[in-house]
Amino acid sequence: MRRRRVAALVLLGSVVLGGCGGEGPGATPGVGGCRALEIVVTTSILGDVVGHLAAGAGAVEVLMPVGADPHSFQVSASQAAALRRADLVVVNGLGLEKGMGGAIEAAAADGVLVVEAASFVEALPFGLMAGGERPGAEERDRPQGTLDPHIWTDPVRMADVVTGLGKALAAADPACAERWRERAANYRQELLSLDEEIDAILAVIPAERRQLVTNHAALGYFADRYGFEVLGAIVPGGDTLAAPSPADLAALVQTLRRVGVRAIFAETTASADLAEAVVSELGEGVVVVALFTGSLGEPGSGAETYLAMQRTNAERIAAALGGS
Repeated sequence: MRRRRVAALVLLGSVVLGGCGGEGPGATPGVGGCRALEIVVTTSILGDVVGHLAAGAGAVEVLMPVGADPHSFQVSASQAAALRRADLVVVNGLGLEKGMGGAIEAAAADGVLVVEAASFVEALPFGLMAGGERPGAEERDRPQGTLDPHIWTDPVRMADVVTGLGKALAAADPACAERWRERAANYRQELLSLDEEIDAILAVIPAERRQLVTNHAALGYFADRYGFEVLGAIVPGGDTLAAPSPADLAALVQTLRRVGVRAIFAETTASADLAEAVVSELGEGVVVVALFTGSLGEPGSGAETYLAMQRTNAERIAAALGGS
């Protein structure tokens, strides 16, 4: 049953929820006779992306508030109801929203079209990035939880996500499919331009300093895209809920001291206490740098949108690792 549900999540042209006439659950008239889709999105990052595509053509409800940790977030009763009455639900997938998995499955069982953003990209397994290895078919088929869900740290992969979401929106509103495809194509170009901009920002970092240490394993796709090596993460595994042992921390400190790292990158959605403790062990010259890895930022943070968030993160990484 679960495998059948997951197959249904990934949409495509065979799935139609009704056309301009307002047929189907929750259908309401939209601009130019098109449907005004009711779309529910899990994370603030995906909410901004979907909102960019659906602006003026649908109502987008984002479940996680800005600053929420996607690994631990749980939905309220009203949010679970919103999932079940939506025309389209967009989730990240790969276990990121494990705290709300039951509510998502209930919506899918009710016939709601649930789309996993991660289904549109080549997912990377945890633990392979430091050696630069690529996942083979056997890695991509691993059970959920062993593949890295943090796909949004690579804007090129997000460009593929946007193309896939355009197809999902077209499937949900087939009479206006061309509008959705055009919007997706335009936003895709913005993301590819962002990739070039980030590459230029990071150009100040020499190859020997392209080494990342993170609070948890959130930057694997970023590293893969921009030629970094991930030396390690303080919190083991792919979410923020695990806890390292004293032996794990001691081994990491030894590695980082030997390599001579300049910074540890921590997420804005979780406590940086462990990262600060490791920095205190390493001594002067090492800093903790906050990145927006799990959520957009508040107004004025420089990370109010996905595009702004990615630029700000790149600038912070460049400032920490570049220069003399």
